[in-house]
Amino acid sequence: MTTHSNTPAGWYPDPQGVPQTLRWWDGAQWTEHTHAAQTQAPAPQQAQAAGVQRQVQQQAGVAGAGQGGGTLFTEPVLVVNQKAKLIELTNEYSVMDQHGNQLGSVVQVGQSAMKKALRFVASVDQFMTHRLEIRDAYGQPQMVLTRPAKFIKSRVVVERPDGSPVGEIVQQNAIGKINFAMNVNGQQVGAIKAENWRAWNFAIVDHADNEVARITKTWEGLAKTMFTTADNYVLQMHYQLPEPLLSLVVATALTVDTALKQDSRGFG
Repeated sequence: MTTHSNTPAGWYPDPQGVPQTLRWWDGAQWTEHTHAAQTQAPAPQQAQAAGVQRQVQQQAGVAGAGQGGGTLFTEPVLVVNQKAKLIELTNEYSVMDQHGNQLGSVVQVGQSAMKKALRFVASVDQFMTHRLEIRDAYGQPQMVLTRPAKFIKSRVVVERPDGSPVGEIVQQNAIGKINFAMNVNGQQVGAIKAENWRAWNFAIVDHADNEVARITKTWEGLAKTMFTTADNYVLQMHYQLPEPLLSLVVATALTVDTALKQDSRGFG
């Protein structure tokens, strides 16, 4: 069967006319079902899980990652998907494991009505302070990220919910391949290195410049890329990292869009 990007999701007969066989098109790929009784669309949770697995394995090229502990800080792969919006007024992200299970969320907090109004009428995000809460699957805050207003370079302050400091993520340059330093008490413990000038993908290294993790931006489709603010990422950690590097790496994956890419899309 010929597939096109505008083919609506749904059930279709087998192209070879095989009896008792239907094919389900989810908007990106076909799956075959051999029982004609399966005439209902997969449950939303199943569809989401299949989409996340495709995002991880096919788009990000992550395969064979081990099983984790089921939390934001114990899974080897985190999938970060931003909610698609035509105009970004509140940053919101879902955070899942490699199988599509919800691990947590990221929500922007502390915005006034005036700030939302300014974001609606002008591209002024980089001149505003942004505060994000990283929450677990039960909605409990795990970290708080604050990006002060920036002119050219970004800086993100990472804290525990009680206000105790974790470290900072500091942009090192504004021209060429963008790099960030991860600092704790004034000492650099790692870095985030963009692999091309548009900063789609990042290698994360420790203080000795050994790669410990990788962030890959996954393609969300031409329409979303051009007309909405959605950005999707996959974080793969190569092994269980020690603290506070672990928390900074997790914070990094959930901060890339706010720290850098948020200001690069659009016409303002």
